[in-house]
Amino acid sequence: MRRVTRSALACLIAWFPAVATAAPVPDTLAQRLVACTSCHGNPTAAAPLDERRYFPRIAGKPAGYLYHQLLNFRDGRRQYPLMTWMVDHLSDDYLREIAAYFSTQHIAAPVLDRASLPPAELARGRRLVTEGDPALKVPACIACHGQRLTGALPAIPGLTGLPRDYINAQFGAWRNGSRRAHAPDCMATIATRLSLADVSAISAWLASEPQPADPNPAQAPARPLPLACGSAVAQNGATQP
Repeated sequence: MRRVTRSALACLIAWFPAVATAAPVPDTLAQRLVACTSCHGNPTAAAPLDERRYFPRIAGKPAGYLYHQLLNFRDGRRQYPLMTWMVDHLSDDYLREIAAYFSTQHIAAPVLDRASLPPAELARGRRLVTEGDPALKVPACIACHGQRLTGALPAIPGLTGLPRDYINAQFGAWRNGSRRAHAPDCMATIATRLSLADVSAISAWLASEPQPADPNPAQAPARPLPLACGSAVAQNGATQP
């Protein structure tokens, strides 16, 4: 075993007082949620674009939506091992606290260039987002997520500011059943009615749409919703069956 040199020993002696006098880590919710913001971004230092290709921006999403997604990860309706591991032992009340915290945060979403798809495909994406396709029984995205695509209280998420790869991955998860919501699962129904080309066109359009100046969700969804959604809220305030 090598002897510790005098210089190394001096460094160790100098290091211990610094550790002893280091400021304690604050026990705040913001500090505890650094594990979340390292992937999803935080209000002061959003992650670079290349690190967020598969991670959604959760800041400013309705608290009801975020809460139910945390429940879905914890209870097995959504499949992502890291998220399940993080929330597996958390109580409902703590998940509500986390959701409420992120619902009040705001991170400006970057405006991406339009994907290099043929003009006809991009036009198809715009039509599906803004008009839907009656022949496929697919409603417009704006019919539920709002005219400005910023979502609606209490539980419909906004769609602007999401990476294209993430949007594609979620459609795939709905199609293969690895992402589920309370029945009737309206997004799973819509995903199975769309072709892969339609999904590509939608994601290309959504990912390159800028957020409006006011990114807050609407106070209530449009009525009536075009499809019954178990994760949405009915007019009387009760969860739809």
